[in-house]
Amino acid sequence: MDPEPFRPAEPAAIERTAPDDDPRGTAALLVDSRGRYLLHLRDANKRICDPGTWSIPGGDREGAETSREAVERELLEETGLVVPLEEFAVVDSLSPEGVKGRVRVYLGAWDGDADDLPCPEGIMFRHFEAATVPYLTMCPWTKEVIDLHQAQGAPVPVPSRASSGGRARLHVVGVHLYLEREGRVLLGLRHPDSAYAGATHHFLAGHCEQESAVACLVREAAEEAGLSVDPADVELVHVVHVVDRPGGRPRMQLVFRARRWTGTPEVREPDRCVSWDWWPAEALPDRVVPYARAAIEGIRAGRPYTEMGW
Repeated sequence: MDPEPFRPAEPAAIERTAPDDDPRGTAALLVDSRGRYLLHLRDANKRICDPGTWSIPGGDREGAETSREAVERELLEETGLVVPLEEFAVVDSLSPEGVKGRVRVYLGAWDGDADDLPCPEGIMFRHFEAATVPYLTMCPWTKEVIDLHQAQGAPVPVPSRASSGGRARLHVVGVHLYLEREGRVLLGLRHPDSAYAGATHHFLAGHCEQESAVACLVREAAEEAGLSVDPADVELVHVVHVVDRPGGRPRMQLVFRARRWTGTPEVREPDRCVSWDWWPAEALPDRVVPYARAAIEGIRAGRPYTEMGW
């Protein structure tokens, strides 16, 4: 019998397996057409790498992911962006325990408004000129990456249609828990210093990460208020399609009712929510997030959908 002819592996199959020496860390350096860098302010006072510093989006590879797969996933989870990326540099980093690691950095172009980006992790996103970077509290390896980029003449990749808005715009997906007990609705009073809706009442809520909407709801209920919700007891009762201002980032806010739950609401994230209270549905507090109020009114009226800000 003749031997089987040699067949090279398909390129996709090669890329699906990360080399043994591929760095665990990945990050994306995004530059706009004015040469500004998109930076992410990391949480302070947490046991994370480089707390309280300006850095760039990214994270570690998971399982058998390649660096490219990981950076694309992390960029989507942290910013909602899908941007063409090219390999740029590998730099050293330190873990919270002082263990040395490496980060593979990719370069991309994005000309959007940083204020429109979701921020499920950290504090905020902002664009900065290179001249401003030395005056920021910077993550050391991010500063090294920007210095390298400047040393190479600060090339700006040409934005593709995908990164400059030539296709359907990605929406932020939020999930919200509607609990009603004896005609009263559960609302949380957000911390006065919260980046969003400070000193205002809101649903128990969160942004979808790499998970289903119902899985996100169950996770947020446990993390924010110590409540246990069975996915089988959840039903979608209202959707609010909202934009904060003309041209702002669209948000699809999904509101789910839990028919049953266990536990008593308690403050689990005091930096975001200072109390949980049951409010009469017909006498809500004065300060309620507008789309949350609209959703409650829609649910009580039997309407499944509301649009706001368009």
